[in-house]
Amino acid sequence: MMPVLRDQERIFINKFIYRFGIDDIRRGDLVVFLYPGDVSKSYIKRVIGIPGDEVEVREGAVLVNGSLMNEPYVPEEFRDRISSPRIRVKPGEYYVMGDHRSASNDSRSWGTVPKAFVYGKAVFKYWPLDKLGRLD
Repeated sequence: MMPVLRDQERIFINKFIYRFGIDDIRRGDLVVFLYPGDVSKSYIKRVIGIPGDEVEVREGAVLVNGSLMNEPYVPEEFRDRISSPRIRVKPGEYYVMGDHRSASNDSRSWGTVPKAFVYGKAVFKYWPLDKLGRLD
């Protein structure tokens, strides 16, 4: 999830926010979930598409419901020029992508994530101390 997160950094995951209906999963959230291909692994990715959305990637540009997404969290050096066909996100599922697009294993490869697999929202970086702060 570079550049937002780097190896060995520690984060606080809010495991209550979605489970107890405090908030809904929203486009742009950094979510932590069980990887659909191997539920013994957890991934952290950014929500791009919510149920009912149509998501398409054209040469690296992400379109949601036909509109180009503004993605200031993806620096130019982490972008790729890969295309993915348009899909409609099914009810109870989410389309997720990593911010380091050229090295991300995400919904472009293996599809959407069921809501039941999402167990938290990454909200705060606490280690190292000089990187302390909110995650957006």
